[in-house]
Amino acid sequence: MTTEVIVVNGGSSSGKSGIIRCLQAVLPDPWLALGTDTLIEAMPASMKASGGGIELAADGEVSVGPEFRTLEAAWIEGVAAMARAGARVVVDEVFLGGPYSQQRWQKALGGLRVLWVGVRCDAAVAADREAARGDRTAGMAASQAESVHEGVVYDLEVDTTHAESMACARAVAAHVT
Repeated sequence: MTTEVIVVNGGSSSGKSGIIRCLQAVLPDPWLALGTDTLIEAMPASMKASGGGIELAADGEVSVGPEFRTLEAAWIEGVAAMARAGARVVVDEVFLGGPYSQQRWQKALGGLRVLWVGVRCDAAVAADREAARGDRTAGMAASQAESVHEGVVYDLEVDTTHAESMACARAVAAHVT
């Protein structure tokens, strides 16, 4: 059986997006890259600053409300439907809810062959990347560096603290069957 979905979980500025771009380059078949940022960008602006949507606090804390959760659940099911329809999908995720977040994806992706990948990065290194990018809320990277991995089970973990995106992508690609 071949891998149909790769779920990549890690904190903000951990290097997930770079790894995923490299994965798309090294995997022999085309893979769609979809992630939490894709979902947030698709939402109306009004949901990005409301209690029912998603809010980013000045310290980097992320809060989500019931309207966000409703749309997120539909989005997760949609991603799973695309995989069931034959698209290979790499999911760029931030499991703010730890094992609960993974369980939602496991339920939706039931029956599909999934590779679960954890992307780790030292909190200080992620914070430096966050500051260099300039488009992130300060504090988000450090607060998420470890918490998004608590209670989550992976098939493979990579660490971008000292490894380049391409090396991590090749390690992931070696596990894709």
